[in-house]
Amino acid sequence: MTTLIRSRHAGATTRQGATTPPAVRWLALAAILVLGAALTPTGATAHGPDPALSGGSFGQDQVLRFRWRAGAEPSAAIKTAIKEAAADVTASRASRAATFAYDAGGSNPIGYGAGATCGVNGLACFTRDAPDGFTMWLREQGHVFDWGTLKWCQAYTTAPNGCYDAETIALDEFGHVEGLNHHVNYSSDSDYDDAVVQTFSRTKPAAGWNRHTFGRCDVATLQVKYDVTSWTARYSTCLDLATVLTLTRSPGSIPTGGTATLTATLKVGSSTSYGRLVGNPIGGRTVTLQRRAPGATAWVTVGAMPAGASAGTYVLAQRPGADTDYRAVFATPTNEGINGDTSPTVRVDVVVTCTAIAGADAVIAIPCA
Repeated sequence: MTTLIRSRHAGATTRQGATTPPAVRWLALAAILVLGAALTPTGATAHGPDPALSGGSFGQDQVLRFRWRAGAEPSAAIKTAIKEAAADVTASRASRAATFAYDAGGSNPIGYGAGATCGVNGLACFTRDAPDGFTMWLREQGHVFDWGTLKWCQAYTTAPNGCYDAETIALDEFGHVEGLNHHVNYSSDSDYDDAVVQTFSRTKPAAGWNRHTFGRCDVATLQVKYDVTSWTARYSTCLDLATVLTLTRSPGSIPTGGTATLTATLKVGSSTSYGRLVGNPIGGRTVTLQRRAPGATAWVTVGAMPAGASAGTYVLAQRPGADTDYRAVFATPTNEGINGDTSPTVRVDVVVTCTAIAGADAVIAIPCA
């Protein structure tokens, strides 16, 4: 099913410096809140990841090749801006979301000009039909809206105040094609830089007018929809994912002087809002092993556990002199959106042995009486 969104409306700061009427703004935000409820995790420092559009997703790492629409080719400057926005997607998606590439024979047309089907106030618009393709339009330089005349910053040698950055607008549209809906901001807009996919665009020189990377809450939804790029990749700080840490020992019982191997496994937890991220192995982090005597309450840190052979595993050998309890600890990191966890406790039993001489040549280990 094809979804059409008339997006990238004139923002809170227009060419004349007028402000968007509050009633219009809040009606739009209320609609987005309903759409985004299923993807908004509890405890995130922003309102949460961008809401997701309906209509499914493209394939992981799918390359969407676009061409210029016949009879509606962009100007040279706008072509460059669109191609640069496509490169911005690849550079900042931090996920396995689709990528975009210009190809004169591509099946996805991007147009520019008076033929744009973007509604009354749309600066740009798109359609998406995942996983098959998309279309996109940008309004022409000088288009007259009821608030004033459209200025693309790229149309000038020196961009004037009040112009819209075409690369930013195209990046927003590519985000919509991926399946992102408009970010839900705080009423103060203090988190505007958390996303480039916004209901209202900003003009030069307002903060965010020339953002050329996806924001953290754009990335969060792209990761949920398409997964991370590797098991060691960091999760967007706009996410608030639970983790599950387990610990096993092998063997569970050793003789005096024997060695037990402790293996911790760290994974993303399970929630319907986590999408493709559920159960992901989490590698490349710091997992710490702790020990205590049975019955004791205080834990002693043994040290960091080196990475194991399997993704998301951490392994450390131990040679306890007596029965010992162990647990693994993953502290909540400050640079990504996953939470810490502590494994259940496991015990390594030590069987104390004595040696007895049996004949002249053999030494046999037997339990001490």
